[in-house]
Amino acid sequence: MRLSSQQQEQYIEQGYLVLPGLIEEAALKRYNDRFESLVRGEQALPPGMKLMQDVMVVKGAVQPASELHAVNKLLCFEEDEVLFDFAQHPGLMSAVRSLIGEEIYSLSSNIFNKPPGVDGKHPMHQDLRYFKIGPADKIVGVWTAMFPATRESGCLAVIPGSHTRGMLEHESPDWEFVNHGFFGIEDLDLSQRQHVELQPGDTLLFHPLLIHGSGTNTSDHFRRAISIHCASAECAGEGDWKSNRFTRRLP
Repeated sequence: MRLSSQQQEQYIEQGYLVLPGLIEEAALKRYNDRFESLVRGEQALPPGMKLMQDVMVVKGAVQPASELHAVNKLLCFEEDEVLFDFAQHPGLMSAVRSLIGEEIYSLSSNIFNKPPGVDGKHPMHQDLRYFKIGPADKIVGVWTAMFPATRESGCLAVIPGSHTRGMLEHESPDWEFVNHGFFGIEDLDLSQRQHVELQPGDTLLFHPLLIHGSGTNTSDHFRRAISIHCASAECAGEGDWKSNRFTRRLP
């Protein structure tokens, strides 16, 4: 779906846009079934893919009820034809092209799994910290809820318009349990925060400088989402970023 001029203006002003029901239920079921099969070890992980355990599990603070309760993230599904179908979804690709142009590449891919019974919160941060290309306006994050993402289950929270502040300093948060690679911005006015509750299939598009994070899952069910970042072919950075093993040109 091509974005309307009003939707594009909202993204430019606020730094994010929600597209309700963008990904159909049948596709979400395929992605979820594949994810659970990989976590349970029913098939070998494709090349480059990694499963990350939650820090509370690693440190022995909680005993996971199942393999699925132990994992907080699946990284790099570029070599998995079932999961990478998400990155090629026609409606999604059309929406992304409305924002950053016709020739686009995927930069990263993840399934975020927030089980009940673990802390799981992610400090407020900017995703551009993890990329070495730009300009930022030619990169867009994509986050689709696979299960309901609510305040109770630890949905994403954003600070509207914060993408205009530039790149801010990130630190490792002073928390008892911090998952690997989770950095945050200190001294934020959290009264500006907006919680983005999503139903399965709802998709959040967001600017890589948008300040966002998520809270603890206090519900009794999983909060799970599938996500990629896309970049325009116009981007430049260190070396030939388009030939990175995890970068793919999208149809």
